[in-house]
Amino acid sequence: MDTWIRSIPLAILLLCAAALLPGLSPAPSAAAAEPDRSGERSITVSAQGSVTAEPDIAFLSAGVVSEAETAKDALAKNAGTMAKLIDGLRTLGLAAGDMQTSTLNVEPRYVLAKDNRTQTLNGYRVTNQLHLILRDVKRMGEIVDQAITLGANQLGRVTFEVSNAEALKDDARKAAMANARKRAELYAAAAGVQLGPVLRIFEEPLEARNVPIGVQRAVAGAVPVEPGSRTLATEVQVTWGLR
Repeated sequence: MDTWIRSIPLAILLLCAAALLPGLSPAPSAAAAEPDRSGERSITVSAQGSVTAEPDIAFLSAGVVSEAETAKDALAKNAGTMAKLIDGLRTLGLAAGDMQTSTLNVEPRYVLAKDNRTQTLNGYRVTNQLHLILRDVKRMGEIVDQAITLGANQLGRVTFEVSNAEALKDDARKAAMANARKRAELYAAAAGVQLGPVLRIFEEPLEARNVPIGVQRAVAGAVPVEPGSRTLATEVQVTWGLR
């Protein structure tokens, strides 16, 4: 008999003992201990919040395009004008860290022959551009005017930004949450129920940027520039339980 008992696998003996002794029944699994929320009533709404701010920083591309019969002469001509432009911008108060070369290009220049089929080398063109950061948007017109006076003959797109945008977005987030709660309470009241705890919050950032200003040519006197305003917006999707 003892030999027969010893031959029974240990796992079978443990199962038999658990069936005979209620106190040794297996503990419920962790998944079974979790409440079933599949039937829980909830409501999900989306709402936006926004704030408007005046831009306090601007970005501008200013450069010089030079042409000559040889690449060496075109480069020398361009370098002289660019040095004058950079020195002049520093005199106007732009820091060295706010000026960065963004484009330096040397390319041949061709003209179409009389037969309209072949091209003939007619010199070289050098393009050199600076990416500028202007930390006083009120001086934008002055900077553009002086850059042209100093020899810049190519000006890129101007964009305006709000330096403390992230901090201002916190106000937009608060407004979005307030709008979401107001809308959810309206729906809940119409359905004859009450809002419970917040179950989920999802944020979708939104932005309405300024329309960039394209500076095409020089004008007499200071160039008029309007930075306008910028709207910083965000959208939240919030889910509440219902009581």
